[in-house]
Amino acid sequence: MKRLEYLQGITEGECDSLRALGVRHTNQLIHATTLVIDRERIERRVGIPEERLYALGQQASLMEISGLQRHLRVVMRLGVSTLRQLAQADAGKLHGQLGDAIGIGAPTLPEVQYWVSQARYIDVVEDPPEASGSRIRHYVPG
Repeated sequence: MKRLEYLQGITEGECDSLRALGVRHTNQLIHATTLVIDRERIERRVGIPEERLYALGQQASLMEISGLQRHLRVVMRLGVSTLRQLAQADAGKLHGQLGDAIGIGAPTLPEVQYWVSQARYIDVVEDPPEASGSRIRHYVPG
């Protein structure tokens, strides 16, 4: 379990607000922010915007990928800030970008491939509604 302060860019006020709700660690944050309706409820209670809660939940989820945390800041700077983005990433391309950015100490290609495969199976944070503005989700059989 990692304390909330491990999240890049989280403010002291956000930590305090989340702790007031009983969210003290990143794994608790993942569970508290999984669904849009939960993020909206937290927004109403403590004022942290739903979009911000989504970003923090995604970052906490990325921290659950085995071996990724050490390189998470660089991965995020390369534009991978959600599990879905990691799951859709080309492991070879990401590996090359990480090698260019880090140099010695960069993860190996098998490590990056493993991150991508993990992300494909643990994508648990519900994406925000589309830009249509509707918060109602309709079931479409198919």
